[in-house]
Amino acid sequence: MQTLQQLNDGLLLGAKQVKIAQGLTVFPGKLFELADSLEVLDLTDNQLSSLPDNFADLHQLKILFLSNNLFEHLPDVLGQCPKLEMIGFKANQIRTVSEASIPKQTRWLILTDNKIEQLPDSLGQCHRLEKLALAGNRLTSLPSSMVNCHQLALIRLSANQLTELPDWLFSLPRLAWLAFSGNRFSHVEHCDNTRVPTIELGQSSLGKLLGQGASGLIYQARLHTEPKALPTSLAAIAQDDVAIKLFKGMITSDGYPADELDCCLTAGDHPNLINVLAQINQADQLGLVMQLIPPSYANLGLPPSLKTCSRDTFEAHTRFTWQRIVKIGSQMADTLAHLHQNGISHGDIYAHNIMINPQDNVLFGDFGAASNLNKFTPEYQQLMQAIEVRAFGNLIEDMLNLVEHPHSPKAQVLHQLVQDCLRPNLSARPSFNDLKQQLASMA
Repeated sequence: MQTLQQLNDGLLLGAKQVKIAQGLTVFPGKLFELADSLEVLDLTDNQLSSLPDNFADLHQLKILFLSNNLFEHLPDVLGQCPKLEMIGFKANQIRTVSEASIPKQTRWLILTDNKIEQLPDSLGQCHRLEKLALAGNRLTSLPSSMVNCHQLALIRLSANQLTELPDWLFSLPRLAWLAFSGNRFSHVEHCDNTRVPTIELGQSSLGKLLGQGASGLIYQARLHTEPKALPTSLAAIAQDDVAIKLFKGMITSDGYPADELDCCLTAGDHPNLINVLAQINQADQLGLVMQLIPPSYANLGLPPSLKTCSRDTFEAHTRFTWQRIVKIGSQMADTLAHLHQNGISHGDIYAHNIMINPQDNVLFGDFGAASNLNKFTPEYQQLMQAIEVRAFGNLIEDMLNLVEHPHSPKAQVLHQLVQDCLRPNLSARPSFNDLKQQLASMA
């Protein structure tokens, strides 16, 4: 984090990255003195509502973050920026996105949590577009021109006003991560799933914060019998450590908490899913009581970077054997077959959402981007599964890129499995049951 004073004093000359959050109301003109070097500009958490007409003079700029500001429209001048490929305007007041405002070389566009009702047809000219985050807007449709966005791998559509999913989505050859809960055809106003008992937040004592994601905070906690008795099924674990996820507010970057709660409960029980013990279903607070993951478990991978865009990253020392890949892949294929059998699309099949222990036993969770498919026709459910199969193929491929003996016969069989998962034609991809059987035969 730098300061406006450092910029004004000339201390940032030659900088490639600048991040300033000081309640700015006017774009700092001194930034133009960095035009020959500045590649990443982060002015998140300010009070800006416009950019100067000559903003494109920042001719080396590749990445721009202006989230949590006061913009009411996406600035047209962005479309003139020669190298700008990642744009983040999350949590502004944006209502309009003009035909001229999106650079054609854009790879990653974040417009989450705004008031956008319509997107321009010019979005279909963004042939490099790989990641598109649109959750929490007012969209009733998507431009049909987006059928030309053949590189699109991830799209977040949750918490809009879409009446249906456009058919052309299922023709995109690289689409692997699709989330659409919280639209007119899919929103759950109130989760009435009774698979697990309901408790009140007051029947728990929250401890340390274990982690947080887009949709909520996870605490270590304990259940107790005050002010009223716990449900019978929970009495045995009173005073045991559990994990409680408390959803944030009314809307998150992935959608509405009620939809996530519904998907998590509809998913059912599976040995490789984080076990849900109870739900908190109050008017002012939704939450999940879950098993506490043993400390021997750690994340399989790390989230995508600005460079990899939609693909996971890993610690530098990470290596896999083909046996490890088969064991992890087998558990994931079985888990995903179970989810789709129960009508749930996870939407976020990534190594960074998978936890493993030293024996490579898998625990999988985080339903923030999940969607309930039970109102869909069987044909649509199969297409949704095919999209997730591609994400699974990406996961196996990411591990294969770090395999110790890439040319071994077993590794080559896994490479063929990946190619089957990545087929451009969705109907030609294997199902998760097919993948489960193939991996089982290798094990």
